[in-house]
Amino acid sequence: MNRPEINWDDTDVFATGTTGPSGRRVFYLQAQRAGDLVSLKLEKQQVAGLAEFLHRMLDDLPPVEQPETDPAGLDASFTEPGEPAWVIGNLGVTYQQSTDRLVLFVEELIRDEDTEPAQARFPLSRHQVAAFVEQARKLVTEGRPPCPLCHEPLEATNDGWCPCVN
Repeated sequence: MNRPEINWDDTDVFATGTTGPSGRRVFYLQAQRAGDLVSLKLEKQQVAGLAEFLHRMLDDLPPVEQPETDPAGLDASFTEPGEPAWVIGNLGVTYQQSTDRLVLFVEELIRDEDTEPAQARFPLSRHQVAAFVEQARKLVTEGRPPCPLCHEPLEATNDGWCPCVN
């Protein structure tokens, strides 16, 4: 079954968020344009990696001749997603100089080689990317504290005890 391709010319809202309790959180990327909201499931490491990569890309972009308008109306709020459209397998980013947009390419994780993965293209402004980086960093650090010895997340139900101390 072919999945619809998402190929937007602009993105109104770009956010990340989670559902579930600490230690069992499910991570999502969300993008919205007009009335279309897309929620895609991914791993915590993908959120962290994407945020750091986008941060470095922002630093490497050429200066803008005309800065964007005031980002006061920028909305990066996460909406309760329900069922995700699909699970993210691959992420890619490019810069489109003609529109001064970073373009996020997302491809579905598939298990059947005969299936064509769904794909999405989300153009993002510099302000949206900066807001996402901040939101993602905060979200990733809100997880369970790491063990001081092995750096794996501590399970809250074990009162901070880690098997590595044995």
